[in-house]
Amino acid sequence: MSSQDEQLPAAAAAAAPEAAAADEGMTWWYRWLCRIAGVIGGMSCAFAGLWNCVTINPLNIAAGVWMMLNAFVLFLCEAPFCCQFIEFANAVAARADRLRAWQKAAFYCGMAVFPVILSLTLTTLLGNAIAFATGVLYGMSALGKKGDAISYARIHQQQKQMDEEKLTGSLEGQA
Repeated sequence: MSSQDEQLPAAAAAAAPEAAAADEGMTWWYRWLCRIAGVIGGMSCAFAGLWNCVTINPLNIAAGVWMMLNAFVLFLCEAPFCCQFIEFANAVAARADRLRAWQKAAFYCGMAVFPVILSLTLTTLLGNAIAFATGVLYGMSALGKKGDAISYARIHQQQKQMDEEKLTGSLEGQA
């Protein structure tokens, strides 16, 4: 197989996340906002997790280790170029890019909530806040765009008109 044949599947795999994000209606700047929030959330989880491990309380140590695992997963999914030394990083990132926005939202929020439940401290709250916010951003993109006021007013007017017709129809039926 020639090198050109090897590049075609790689190019198709790189275009697949862009097409998946375009299908969900995410703009390019919102996609980058989510990725940047994921990277910053990974950094905050890593630093707060390391700080959380400097204690003798076993629950704090467990929460800190989980937070560092969260940081690794966030870096792996949102910024795979940070994990070039890991063989499977690009495969995991490609699979994460194929997930729908609500799936990413549930995964990131669930990952961020677990250490807080394990050890409720200020360090775990602040360390996981940005990772949780990344999940919220993906969740908001899953909801879709907001409609315009004109279409909502038109729908409301039609519904009001139908209700009035039903009311007059039932009154005429009683008489």
